[in-house]
Amino acid sequence: MTLDRLAFMGLRNLASLEMAPQPGINVIVGANGSGKTSLLEGIHILGMGRSFRTQQLKHAIDHGEQAMTLHGRLVGDPPLPLGIRRRRDQPELEMRMAGERVPRVSQLVEALPLQLINPDAFRLLEGSPSSRREFLDWGVFHVEHDFLEAWRRVRRALKHRNALLRRDRMDSRSLDVWDHELAQWSERIDSLRYAYMDAFLPVFEDTLAELLPLPDLSLRYSRGWDRQRTLAQVLQQGRESDAQMGFTQQGPQRADLKLRVQRRPAVEVLSRGQQKLVVSALKLAQGRLLEMSTGRTCIYLIDDLPAELDAEHRRVFCRWLECMDCQVFITTVDPDVLSGVWQSTTPVAMFHVEHGRLAAYGLKDFTTE
Repeated sequence: MTLDRLAFMGLRNLASLEMAPQPGINVIVGANGSGKTSLLEGIHILGMGRSFRTQQLKHAIDHGEQAMTLHGRLVGDPPLPLGIRRRRDQPELEMRMAGERVPRVSQLVEALPLQLINPDAFRLLEGSPSSRREFLDWGVFHVEHDFLEAWRRVRRALKHRNALLRRDRMDSRSLDVWDHELAQWSERIDSLRYAYMDAFLPVFEDTLAELLPLPDLSLRYSRGWDRQRTLAQVLQQGRESDAQMGFTQQGPQRADLKLRVQRRPAVEVLSRGQQKLVVSALKLAQGRLLEMSTGRTCIYLIDDLPAELDAEHRRVFCRWLECMDCQVFITTVDPDVLSGVWQSTTPVAMFHVEHGRLAAYGLKDFTTE
C-alpha cells in the first residue's frame, strides 16, 4: 500500500500543505519544532483515527482553526481516497473512504496498514502489557478476518461480566451466561493469537539476527490465564475473588508478550540502542509477515531514525526497509547522518519543513555504491 497524495489543513503548526510522496523512501528534514513530526502524526491519524501524541484529537487542531481536515489517496485501480475531519466543537470523527462515510475506524486501519517507530515504541519493552497486546492484535487483525468479531464479543462480555461483579448481590444466572460468552470467544482469540505468534516468531528471529544478533533473547506469548485450565473453569473457580476485586482478573485482556534475555526482562539487560533495534525488529517483522500472508505492504512512519543508532546499525536498518520495498516516511534533524545508507538504485525523496511549511527538494543522493 502506498500513498501518492496527502493534503492536510488545520493540523497543529503545519500550514495547509499538499504533498506527493514517493512510493519508496521519503525523508522529512527540519529543525526541532518545525512540524516534521506533525506530518507523521497526520498520516497516523488518517490511518488509525487517533494520534500518537495526544489522546484527545482536538489538541491536534491548530489553535487558530476550528477544524482539522486530512486527506490522502492510496494507489490502486481505481485509487482510494481517504479523509478525516475533526471539528473542535464536535467529538465525532467524520471518516470517509472513496467519498462514502465510514462508520468504523477499523475500516481505515484495514485500508491503510501503518507501523510507527518513534520514542514511544520503547513501550513494547518497558511499558505495560496493553502496549504489547495492541502490537500483537494489530498483526492478528490484518491476517485473520474473523479476529475483529471475536475481539468485539470478548469486550462486550467483559463489560457485562464486570458490571455484574460490582453489584451488591451477585446474579449467578446472569454471570453464567456471560461466563459462557466470554470463555467461548476468548478461546477463539487465543487460538488466533497463538497461530499468529507461531508464524511471527521465525520472521522476527530472522530480522533480529540481521539487525542485532541476540541468541539469548526469547519472545513468548502468554495468553492471560492458567494454561492447565480452560477459561470457563478459571472464571467459575475465581468468581468470588473477581467479585471482591470488582473485575475479571484472568482472560485474554491480560495477555502479554514476554521478551527476556537469559530469563531476565529484556528491558533490564539491553542498552537503549539495543532496545531500539529489538523494537525495530518487531515492527519490521510484522510488516514482513503481513506481506508474506496477504501480499500487502504497510507504510512505516519513523520519527528521528538516527537517534540512538550508530552508523552501521542505521545502514543495516535502512537496507531492511529497501528489501521490503515499502513506503517509508523518515524524519531527521540532520540529513547528513543518512548519507550513504541506501543502495544507488533506491530513489529517495527529500522534503524540508521550516516554520510549519513544507517544501520538496526532489530526489536526494543519500545512496552508496
